[in-house]
Amino acid sequence: MEFSEYQKRARETAIYPDVGENFIYPALGLAGETGEVIEHVKKLMRDAAVSKASDIPEDRRDNLEKEMGDVVWYLAQLASELGLELETIASRNIEKLQSRKDRGVLHGDGDNR
Repeated sequence: MEFSEYQKRARETAIYPDVGENFIYPALGLAGETGEVIEHVKKLMRDAAVSKASDIPEDRRDNLEKEMGDVVWYLAQLASELGLELETIASRNIEKLQSRKDRGVLHGDGDNR
């Protein structure tokens, strides 16, 4: 699925206060869902002593996939609220990273390397 189609279809399922004028709700949801992904990873370390992706049990991998899907949904809603396209966000991010790679500054500090 293309980012543009995902963003359009995800928008059809957006039900929260002031949809179309509320960037705060999806920003908070993005943070919350990201936290849930991290909680699953933490519990893999704590409960299953998993430190390599190849050792993650299938059911736990499925749970991570679902939570990561929620992250993508909230990211799509935040982009929509801000009048941005996921397709453009992804393309510009790759361009930025490729430029950093080409200049040998992938490692380091600062947003504007």
